[in-house]
Amino acid sequence: MTKPLKISEQASVQMPMKTVASLIMMVAIGTWAYFGLHETLNAHSTKIELMQKDLEQNSEFRIKYPRGELGQSSGEAELFMLVEHMSGLIESMDEELKGMRNNKINIDFLKEQVSKLQVDVEKLIRNGNGEH
Repeated sequence: MTKPLKISEQASVQMPMKTVASLIMMVAIGTWAYFGLHETLNAHSTKIELMQKDLEQNSEFRIKYPRGELGQSSGEAELFMLVEHMSGLIESMDEELKGMRNNKINIDFLKEQVSKLQVDVEKLIRNGNGEH
């Protein structure tokens, strides 16, 4: 049978210095790895919290902006002013176009009248010259 292992405060342990140094190095590497992983987890956690906040703001903007609950941007206000200005120009051009619709008919009618007048004037001149 084996004797039970007795450990007390006075028990001494002898280890080679190489083993002690290896144990110290292993503990140091383990501690360094633990804190490295912990730091990486903290960085990722911070990024996730920031992304979550941005996502909430984006969702709020996406819902409220089309409804007009967040107001207008200066660019939109400028665009609305340009649209109103262009609308006024189009209305005035439309009125001018409506006024010009009858011009072709009037011009054709006047052409006919001038041609008839020319023929009549030529007849009068011939008749007047032939009598002398």
